[in-house]
Amino acid sequence: MRSLLRSQAVRAMAGRLSWGLGDQAVSSITNFIVGLYVARSLGTTAFGMFSLAWVTYGVVLNLSRGLTTDPLMVRFSGVSTESWRAATARATGTALTAGVATGVLSVVVGLLVGEDIGGAFVALGIVIPALLLQDAWRFSFFAAGHGKKAFVNDVVWGIALIPALFIAHRWFDTVVAFILAWGLSGAVAAGYGCLQAGVRPDPRGTLEWLKRHRDLGTRYLIENVSNSGSSQLRMYGLGAIAGLASVGAVRGAELLLGPFFALLMGLSLATVAEGARVLQRAPHRLRHFCAVLGAGQAAAALLWGFALLLVPHDAGRFVLGDVWDPASELILPVTIGIAAAGFNTGAAAGLRALGAAKRSLRAQLINSAGYVGFGLIGAFLAGASGSAWGVALAITSGSAVWWLQLHAALKEHLTSEKEEMRTS
Repeated sequence: MRSLLRSQAVRAMAGRLSWGLGDQAVSSITNFIVGLYVARSLGTTAFGMFSLAWVTYGVVLNLSRGLTTDPLMVRFSGVSTESWRAATARATGTALTAGVATGVLSVVVGLLVGEDIGGAFVALGIVIPALLLQDAWRFSFFAAGHGKKAFVNDVVWGIALIPALFIAHRWFDTVVAFILAWGLSGAVAAGYGCLQAGVRPDPRGTLEWLKRHRDLGTRYLIENVSNSGSSQLRMYGLGAIAGLASVGAVRGAELLLGPFFALLMGLSLATVAEGARVLQRAPHRLRHFCAVLGAGQAAAALLWGFALLLVPHDAGRFVLGDVWDPASELILPVTIGIAAAGFNTGAAAGLRALGAAKRSLRAQLINSAGYVGFGLIGAFLAGASGSAWGVALAITSGSAVWWLQLHAALKEHLTSEKEEMRTS
C-alpha cells in the first residue's frame, strides 16, 4: 500500500513538473523569436541596445518575484482554494504596483537619456506593468498545482505575438517597435490570466502583503535582484569596456542556449512547490530530490551546448545573421557557465522549500559578486570572450557555496524536528 501511494505521488509530481516544462518551453520560444527578429533585422549593435533593455527587465522581474510570487510559492502551495484566492489577489496586486512604479522610473530615465537607447527604456516602461502581472499569474497557477493554466496563458501570449511582430517588422523595424510588440502581446495574456484565475488583482493589498511576508520577501528581493542585477552590471560594464557589439555577441550566445533555458526556468516554476511538498511528506528525501534536479539540468545544458558546437556555419548565419560569427565563439564558455547554474538551481530549490532565506541570500550574494567581478575582469582582459570565460569560472566555483548552504539548512531543519518530537 505504501509503495502504491509513493508511486502515485511520483506520477503526480512528474505531471506537475511536465506542465512547468511545457509552459516555459512556450515562454522561451516567444522570447527566442523576439531575439531572432531583432538580431536578424537590426544587427549586432542594435541587438546590444535591445539586450540592455532586456536585462533591465530581468532585474525588475526578479524584484517583483522576490516580493510577490516567491513568498506565495513557499507559503501558499497546496493550500485551500480560499486561502490561495485571497493570497493571489494580494500577490498579483503587489506585482502590478511594482510594475507601475518601475515603469514610471524607466520612462523618466529613458526621456533623460534620449536617442535610440532612451526610446527603448521608454517603451519598456510602458509595457512592464502588464509583463509583471502576466508572470505573477504563471507562478500563482503553479502554487495551486494548475500548471496547465500557466501553459495556456503563455500560448495566448505566443499567438498574440505573431501579428505584433509582423507589424513591428513590416512598418517600423526599430528596437522600440519590437519591445512594444513583445510587451503589448504580453498584456493580452495578462488580461486573460484574470479570467482564468477568476481573481482580480488587488493593489490595495500591497502594503499588507509586503508587511506580512517581509521576512521572506526582503531577503528574496535582495537575492533575486543581486542575481539579475549582477547580469545587468556585467552587461553595462561589458558595453562600456568593449562596446555594444560585445554585449550583442554575449546575448547572442545566450540566445542559442534558449532551449536549455526553457528547461531551467520551466522546472524552476514548479520545483519550489514540489520541494515544499517533499519536505512535508518525507524531509529526508529533499537532498536526493535536489541532487537529481541539479544534475539533470547540468547534463541537459552540456548536451545542448555540445550540439551547438556542431552546427554548420551557414546554418548559424541563417538563424542569427551577422550576430552568429561573434556569438558562436562564445558557445563553450557560456555552456559551461549555464550548466553550473543549472546544477546550482537544485540547491536553490531546496533552500527555498526550507524557507532558509538567509542562507540562500548568502549564497546568492557571494555568487553575484564573483559573477560581476570575474565577468568585468575578463572583459577588460579579452573583451566578450574574456567576460564569458570569467563568468563560467565564477559560477562553477560558486557551486560549493550553494550546496554547503543546503547541507547546513537541512541539518538545522532535521535537528529542529527531532527537538520538537522530544518536547511534544
